[in-house]
Amino acid sequence: MKITAVKTFPIYWGSRNYLFVKVETDEGLYGMGEFGITWKEQAGIGAIQHMSHHLLGEDPLNIEWLWQKLFRGDFFPGGRINMAAQSAIDLALWDIKGKALNQPVHMLLGGRMRDKVVCYTAIGGKTPQDSARMAREKVAEGWQYLRMSVNERDGILEPRVAVRDSIAHFAAVRQEVGPEVEICIDVHTRLDPPDTIRLGRELEQYDPFFIEDPLRCENPQSYRQVRQHVSSPLAVGEHYATKWEFRQMIEEELLDYARIDLCIVGGITEARKVANWCETHYIKIVPHNPLGPVSAAACLHLDLACDNFAVQEGGLVGHTVMQDLFPVQVPFSAGYLLPPQRPGLGVEFDEKAAAHAEFKWLTGPQLRRADGSFTNW
Repeated sequence: MKITAVKTFPIYWGSRNYLFVKVETDEGLYGMGEFGITWKEQAGIGAIQHMSHHLLGEDPLNIEWLWQKLFRGDFFPGGRINMAAQSAIDLALWDIKGKALNQPVHMLLGGRMRDKVVCYTAIGGKTPQDSARMAREKVAEGWQYLRMSVNERDGILEPRVAVRDSIAHFAAVRQEVGPEVEICIDVHTRLDPPDTIRLGRELEQYDPFFIEDPLRCENPQSYRQVRQHVSSPLAVGEHYATKWEFRQMIEEELLDYARIDLCIVGGITEARKVANWCETHYIKIVPHNPLGPVSAAACLHLDLACDNFAVQEGGLVGHTVMQDLFPVQVPFSAGYLLPPQRPGLGVEFDEKAAAHAEFKWLTGPQLRRADGSFTNW
């Protein structure tokens, strides 16, 4: 079997764009992948087009060899855009391999470690009372894990104000749902160490499951300071491309939960290596999944195969998502993703429907401080 084509599909859906990749073969099997860096889809298309010249005519089942060829086959390291492009291709190759061998991908990763995969869902609200109400509604639907965020006020993010707001919202949600429901909070890298430490200390009394992305990713050294002062678990890693970017965080045990993004880190091939490395340090995985049906499916298969899995970001899971483009998606019920029975990733793609989809040039949300200066989203 040989690879005959690598196609890209930039698609606007809801309020954002998604980039899907289809790898085709001369035996009629195809695989689907998804690019992980939102607002950089056109850059991803360019990277994928360059990479396709390394792939045409190759055996799609020889995944590790192709991974190394894409990663090391050109002189200059490609950075996150290239790794997100390579991730999309890698997911598609695993999809093809599962179909060729008539097995779900998780069975090729070692088999099924659990019968279902618990997910968390996001909640928000303008007031603590709004957040508490939303939490109550989600729990009634079957969700046992909730995630809140550190939020701005009408586009203005003042760190001390945001910390006070977050504490008030978190306290209201904890009081509403009680101690049995797990609550996470995502900082979205919006704070620097002093305010992150203040937030972490104040939240300890409300027992957060984890504090996510408390700092930006450029300087892992800064996590040492936060780690010394915050006892709540830290979840980090959704920005990281390749195992090398995880290296210091894992080896110095500066995180408790690895937020591996399969659509950025290097696909299933690299994500499994990071997950296994985490296991040697008793770090559990919480894969990042803000994307579409292909990302959700890939995360599910990794979660099913890994012993050190904690909880899965639900993202769009649980809602009707792109049914015209993906008429077959992985199964879900009351807060849990369920093991797919179909071979490969367990999704099917309608290319004819995708031909009518549009792409919109968009930029990400941008926040300011009260004095007009720019700050982290």
